[in-house]
Amino acid sequence: MGDARLLRTAQPVTAFDTDALHQLVQDLLDTMRAAQGAGLAAPQIGVDQQVVFFGSNERNPRYPDRPLVPPTVLINPVITPLSDEEASDWEGCLSVPGMRGLVPRWQKIRYTGFDQYGDAIDRVAEGFHARVVQHECDHLWGKLYPMRMRDFTQFGFTEVLFPDISAAEDD
Repeated sequence: MGDARLLRTAQPVTAFDTDALHQLVQDLLDTMRAAQGAGLAAPQIGVDQQVVFFGSNERNPRYPDRPLVPPTVLINPVITPLSDEEASDWEGCLSVPGMRGLVPRWQKIRYTGFDQYGDAIDRVAEGFHARVVQHECDHLWGKLYPMRMRDFTQFGFTEVLFPDISAAEDD
């Protein structure tokens, strides 16, 4: 947090199925897995492109009670809320280490974009899946989750708010 690269809008991807794009996707996947995250955006690793990776086919030890989110590379995303219904839940972030906050998000969304090969993606998501997509895509638009918060009394150090969770477990 504080790095200017995280506060600007990332550039759209214009060339798909390139070696550089495949390497970026692999870097995102490797970094996300190493941190046991739910997702990761290119600006978080210093790359100014609209690319996110989220999800997994395996239970995440940091989110054992959360439903699986399909592993997805999402490029040049567009998010459309499908209702006005919001839900608040706790979020953390690799870019805001050691902290958690209660963040409102749309409960049900449609997201569109492309995979790394340029194939179109068009999905409806709700609950945790929708939250992860919104969190990661916010990184492409220069937003960190504290900017979405409405009540800063619900923001603090993970180890204080959730003593059972290690501070190293922020996504």
